Amino acid sequence: MNWYVVYTKPKWEKKVADKLDQLGIECYCPLITQVKQWSDRKKKIETPLFSSYVFVQLEDSERNLVFQAAGAIRYLFWLGKPAIVKDQEIEAIKTGLKSTNISEVSVSALQVGDKIKLESGAFINQNAIVQEVSNNYYILVLETLGCVLKIKYR
Repeated sequence: MNWYVVYTKPKWEKKVADKLDQLGIECYCPLITQVKQWSDRKKKIETPLFSSYVFVQLEDSERNLVFQAAGAIRYLFWLGKPAIVKDQEIEAIKTGLKSTNISEVSVSALQVGDKIKLESGAFINQNAIVQEVSNNYYILVLETLGCVLKIKYR
């Protein structure tokens, strides 16, 4: 069974994870403890490590069961398919949360001006600068080759 990433309504991560547990779907919502300051007190609260994301482990044919949980919006997609998270990555998150004090993690898309290193394809290990971001493609400038690369995705 694969691990998938479910996108939730904002601030609904724990509610969705609880509902998925009730439905018998194995899920993981990594939580961190933070100290929040109000005008009259401080309080330790558990907040999700990844905003609006919950990990679920189920068969590909059972993926629609997730939408029985109120607050589950859609799956996170990568290259036109639901994003699959490896077991080792889930274990690394669990291990990391046990051993260190993580206060915040943010997940963001590529932005114009970001410098990246290509990890696969014909231009593997090439450094690039993001020149343009669209709904279905990126335009990258390859520094060492002096050329422009347009990467389409769905």
